Parts: sequence; C-alpha cells; structure tokens
Amino acid sequence: MKVMRRLFTALLALAALSACAMTDSNVVVAEGVRRDTPVDPPVAETVRGLTAFGHALFAETAAPGANTVLSPLSIGYAFGMARAGAAESTAAELDRIFGFPAQGPHTSFNALTRRIVTTDDPPPTDPDAERDAQDGPEPPVVAVAGGLFTQEGLRVEPGFLRTLAAQYGTGVRQVDFAGDAAEVIDAWAERQTAGRIKKVFDRLDAQTRLVLANTVYLKADWKTPFTGSSELNAVFTRADGTTVRTELMRREDVFPYAAGPGWQAVELRYAGDELAMWVLLPRPGGSPAALLAPEVMTQVATGLRERSVRLALPRWDFSTSLDLARSLGELGLTQTDYPGIVEGAALRQAVHRATVTVDEWGTEAAAVTGLAFTVTAPAPAETEVRADRPFAFAIVHRPTLTPLFIGQVADPTAKG
Repeated sequence: MKVMRRLFTALLALAALSACAMTDSNVVVAEGVRRDTPVDPPVAETVRGLTAFGHALFAETAAPGANTVLSPLSIGYAFGMARAGAAESTAAELDRIFGFPAQGPHTSFNALTRRIVTTDDPPPTDPDAERDAQDGPEPPVVAVAGGLFTQEGLRVEPGFLRTLAAQYGTGVRQVDFAGDAAEVIDAWAERQTAGRIKKVFDRLDAQTRLVLANTVYLKADWKTPFTGSSELNAVFTRADGTTVRTELMRREDVFPYAAGPGWQAVELRYAGDELAMWVLLPRPGGSPAALLAPEVMTQVATGLRERSVRLALPRWDFSTSLDLARSLGELGLTQTDYPGIVEGAALRQAVHRATVTVDEWGTEAAAVTGLAFTVTAPAPAETEVRADRPFAFAIVHRPTLTPLFIGQVADPTAKG
C-alpha cells in the first residue's frame, strides 16, 4: 500500500486533474497526499462489531454439513469504504449490521490495517516452493488492499475520495465497464491474493459503473510445524453421522487451551506469535457455528491457559462463494443508496469469495469482497483435542483479536 497511500482522486473531475499523473491500469495519482495516522480510533468497538457480524453471517450462510470459510475483516472493510458515501438511512443499517462506531469505521480500519499488515505490496507468489523439516518458519505475510474502479469520465464525489485516500490508502482505477473492466478487476484481485482468487464477479450487471473491492491475504507458518508421524486412515464423523477416512496430523505439546460447556479450544500459534488459529471443537453432535458466537470467542480469549495437549488435526483445503446481497438482506440490509459516492449510485451486487489451505507447515488463506454499483441521474494434566468431527476455526490477530478468517470443517476430504 505504499503506492496506494499516494492515490488521491478528489480532483478527478476538476481542473486540477492536470496536476495528476496517470500510472499503470489507469490509476489517478495525486502527489503529496498522505494517509492519516488516527488518534485514539475506536478499534475495540469495531472488532467487537466484526466478531458479532461474522457470527451472524456465518449462521445465515453456513449449512451444517458444508465446509465454509469467510473473512469478516474483508467484508467489513469493503462496506466500511462504502459507508463513506452512504445515504443516512443506508449508513444507519450498515452501522447496525456491522456494529460500526457512531463516528464511522474509517479511522478504525486505518489503524487496524496498519497494525495487522506485514507488507504494503502485493504478496509474493511461489506456488512451487518446497518445504523441508530442517527449514525454520518464514515470517507471516498479511496483506490488505482496497480498490475503487470507476467508469472512465465518471465524476466521483471529492469527499468520498478524500476519505478513501486518507483512511484506506485507496485511489481510483478508471476502467471501461463496456469493455475489459471485469478482467482488470479480476487481475487486481489475483495479484493481491498471490493467485489464490482469480475472479471476483461471475458476471457484472450491464449497468455497473463503479466497483469497490477489498482483498485480505494471509500466509503464515506454524510456530512449530506438524513434522512428526500422522495418523493414517483415521475416521472423521460428519454432521449427519456418516464417516470418511482422512489423515490426522499429530502433535503433543504445551498449547494455550480453554474449555467450556460442551466445547474445547486450542490455540495454534503462527511464527512471530501475533497470529494464531483457534480450533474450536464442540462435543459430538454439537454445532461448530455456535462456537463462533461473540460470547464464546470472548470465553476462549480470556480462558486460554497453557496445558499439555495431544492434538490430532486434519489438513483441509476448500473455498466458499457468497452472494452477499442476498445474505445481508436476510440480516436487514435493505437500503442501497450511496449518493455520497456518486449522485444516483445504488448497490446492485455484493459478492464474497474466500479460500483456505491448512497443512503441516501452516496456513494460506485469501478473501475478496466486491461491491458493484449502478448509477442513475441523480502445565496441568494432559488433555486430548481430537478433531475427528466437524469443528470451527478462527484465525485471529492476537493483540487486537480481529477475526481475519472464520470457518468450519465439516468434511476435510471435500474440496470446493
């Protein structure tokens, strides 16, 4: 985002545009604009809102027998950008659904991304890299990017552009929605997710004139990898009682561990200790989704204590695609007016895609959220945690407890 921090297009339709330079992909860049450094942003309130929203959306969209992954941070970030141009009634609905602070989420997302991200540039792509047990863990890579794509010649409100530049480090890419706009947006998303996500929208509405997008990418090695022997041909019992055979990675170690009525939780640290995965295991027949509720997440965060644990965990690799317009409509988002972006702007499409891979070395996960707008005028005893039945997981930034990704593993042998 070092380049992105300099992107500012409040002068897009004004005479001062002549002072701006055009860069690759038709990005309008204004020299001398700096991203703000927030003072006392309401980060904790925003994180609480993201956690509650993530659980509500998960409960709405995750079928009991389906592998599911989504990024509350990505969806909240995209709608946070849109919030800067929302009509009053639309903003009120966004604030209620996402738990945004009364003063808006912009300074919070600014501060959060500064705290969480490890690189301002698109993440490196190395799909053929081989790992060796003698290699130490690599530093984690966390990247968050925002994108604004507008029809060539469209006049975007200066105040909206000022907020995107100052708080999100985001500028405008001018594209032709009658031409190659979809390909430009897809290429941007693919680059920002190290090739993990190659398409944002299946098909853009013919009247689309503006797209807001966010990507979140994570690649993190376990602090201690699963390099010992695995349990081959283990039985995993799915939610409907049927079984599949899979391999369970094993590790006996001292882990942060918590337990409550009907659940166990173990924290797996990533290299550097700021990121962790919480494996949330319900009792047999219990609901993994219920363990992503804010009150349970709080119990996990406050209840973790070091304990000797025999951990058995499958590998998993799957993706999820969501029609956010439908899902958020069920959560109460009915208003679609964003005149503060462009006069007459209305949200017509909202999509989310996420993917996650977990193996003995660590985790790679990516997400994209796309919003398309049309424009009209106007050390105790040893414990065993055996994830051989559906369970939930949450990848969190430990210092802020921001939920980067949440999900459930219903069948580790299923891909999608």
